[in-house]
Amino acid sequence: MPASEFTVVGGGIAGLVVARRLAAAGRTVSLLEASDHLGGTVARHLVGGIDLDAGAESFAVRGGTVAALAKEVGLGDEIVAPSAAGAWLQPVTGPAVPLPATSILGIPGTPLAKDVIAVIGTGGALRAQLDAVIPSLWARQSLTLGRLVRRRMGNVVLEKLVAPVVHGVHSVHPDDLLLDRASPGLRAAFAREGSLAAAVRVLRDAAPAGSAVAGIRGGVHRLVTELAADLAVYGVDVQLGRRVRSVDGLNGVVILATPLAPSAGRTVVLVTLVVEAPELDTAPRGTGVLVAQGAVGIRARALTHSTAKWDWLRERADGRHVLRLSYDAEPADLAAVALQDASALLGVRLPSPVDIARVEWSRSLEGAADVGESVAGSGLAGIIAQANATADELLDDEKSG
Repeated sequence: MPASEFTVVGGGIAGLVVARRLAAAGRTVSLLEASDHLGGTVARHLVGGIDLDAGAESFAVRGGTVAALAKEVGLGDEIVAPSAAGAWLQPVTGPAVPLPATSILGIPGTPLAKDVIAVIGTGGALRAQLDAVIPSLWARQSLTLGRLVRRRMGNVVLEKLVAPVVHGVHSVHPDDLLLDRASPGLRAAFAREGSLAAAVRVLRDAAPAGSAVAGIRGGVHRLVTELAADLAVYGVDVQLGRRVRSVDGLNGVVILATPLAPSAGRTVVLVTLVVEAPELDTAPRGTGVLVAQGAVGIRARALTHSTAKWDWLRERADGRHVLRLSYDAEPADLAAVALQDASALLGVRLPSPVDIARVEWSRSLEGAADVGESVAGSGLAGIIAQANATADELLDDEKSG
């Protein structure tokens, strides 16, 4: 079999990136996708007559990885920053409060700041402040984010601040998330600074001006459209509806962009509501609300006020509001519960939606794969960076061989 021939199994973002990079280098590439569409969880749907992201609607700007890809496929001028209003946090009891400004994944850079005390109380803040004097003993490579935060700042910070943010972003508790996957660079910054709060402040100061995330005007799903167009230009043989159970008989070097036999992953149900509610024009809860586990009367784990977060979407919504709520366990009466949760989280009694849509995604599947979420973790920045690195390694191995 010629080394210049490759077969990519899986047409999610990772598979598209690898296939495009190999084909652009002049290699013969086939891409096999089991479903009837490309992009995986980076998808679109029509709700209330508006084209919306059905999955990822933003990406981390760290490293410039996603922005670089967007520029390569002609979307560089379409990258947009979200509103600076910021997100809120729904505690277990009591009203929602603004998320502390100086933080990373909920870890406070200034534990005694007023917005931190408002969430965790004076006692929790004083315990977190001990991080400044606790000896900085280093830990093994498999350290979880939860273990580090609990040791340095205490259980109150972990459960009331960090856990809601991490659960909203990564769909897991911090105890189940490796530190280096949660926040690349935090380990090294902690080693240099000697305290977790100081590490957070350093990383925040070193970050580019503006938000830590960005989006694409019209939706992140536009990346898939442009990547698919490039595959056609480069002559990639894309086969939809092609389920692969064994690599035997596939041509050339095989790259698994999805596990052939994945274990059961975490299921996330995403509900999108389009509502006519002028009371939301002032964005009463900023760009959305993250929910502490066990919050009284709330079933959703997070809410995004999409039309408050993205200027381009607010313009297209023509006075209506787009709300996205995510659930780990789907309620029996999903539409009614979603409307009730949205009203409670936003502090506004909402009318029946103009339209509602439900999608279900399986997250963080485990299983043997070369690229993709099961290897790189959730988040487009990490997935695309790892896919690029894998393609480069394959091309380098080919040259050296």
